Amino acid sequence: MAPGRGIAQNFNRLLVYLPMVFGKKITIATQGFSDIRDITPQVQAIVEESGAKAGLVGISSIGSTASITTIEFEPALVQDFKNKLEEFAARDWESLHSQTWGDDNGFSHVRASMMGPGISLPFRNRQLILGTWQQIVVIDHDNRPRSRRIYVQIVGE
Repeated sequence: MAPGRGIAQNFNRLLVYLPMVFGKKITIATQGFSDIRDITPQVQAIVEESGAKAGLVGISSIGSTASITTIEFEPALVQDFKNKLEEFAARDWESLHSQTWGDDNGFSHVRASMMGPGISLPFRNRQLILGTWQQIVVIDHDNRPRSRRIYVQIVGE
């Protein structure tokens, strides 16, 4: 065997097992006050575009007043969810944040912080692994319409 040939072969084998990383931004118009939008088709398209056959997809809201989660995206449950968020942190709550900054959106920061900015989900055969009635949603908790930026990152092979 030629000197160094074994190292090159091992390096090439290692490259086969290194995961690839691919990311893309989604922008979506929202109405605020916990407007819930289904982004499953956009996330699925990014998984397919990435070229990865299997791995994890991270979906994260860019900003401190929105959340990403999954839900059965049907009108009654969406309204139930909004009603519970209103009970949890009402839009007319006089938060210290709102008193300090005068922007009346303290409730939106609390809602978003409690839910978190993002989630990770598996995919296989370039398809998201979701339940039959499970969709990926962005929830805009702010007190005004926004153009929401969401970052989708794929780690896979």
